[in-house]
Amino acid sequence: MDKKLSSSLAGVALIMLALSGCSGSTAEAPETTAAEVTEAPAETTEAAETTEAAETTEAAEPTETASDEATAEASAPAAVGPTTLGVATSELGEIVVDANGMSVYYFTKDVADSGVSACTDDCLVAWPPVISGSETPEVEGVTGETGVIETPEGDLQMTINGMPIYYFNKDLAAGDINGQAVGDVWYVVAPDGTMIQ
Repeated sequence: MDKKLSSSLAGVALIMLALSGCSGSTAEAPETTAAEVTEAPAETTEAAETTEAAETTEAAEPTETASDEATAEASAPAAVGPTTLGVATSELGEIVVDANGMSVYYFTKDVADSGVSACTDDCLVAWPPVISGSETPEVEGVTGETGVIETPEGDLQMTINGMPIYYFNKDLAAGDINGQAVGDVWYVVAPDGTMIQ
């Protein structure tokens, strides 16, 4: 009986040792898996944050560029093309206009062929100069002699028969002549360069 009991106890001990070994490897496996799973989301989160930051930066750059370009365009002089001046029909007869149909004016305080404009400072806010893209502006239908003078800012202001020409800031559409006879010193220009009063 003692030998049988000893054998049985030895067998039970072997079974317990086997079970203990199995449960030990089972316990270790989940720990490793859990660690790997814990690290993976952290790496995924960092990658997602980096991607989001990069996309946000790239998206912001074109917006700022577009904004800068819009500001530059708003503050730039009126655009001029190869043909900068032409002729249009108005209630005052044929007058000189720019390529967009906007009326141009003489200032009676200017002196022909003086090379300078009498309109300065606040005057230029209401009466911006007509700017040329070159020293020899092209025209269509204008028979008066065209040329340019240099503004204090270094731009080329167009002239007709030696007189600088201007826009009026209250002319909002092609064909407007709201500047005609303002202060009895501003007048639209005929195609031959004479002042229409």
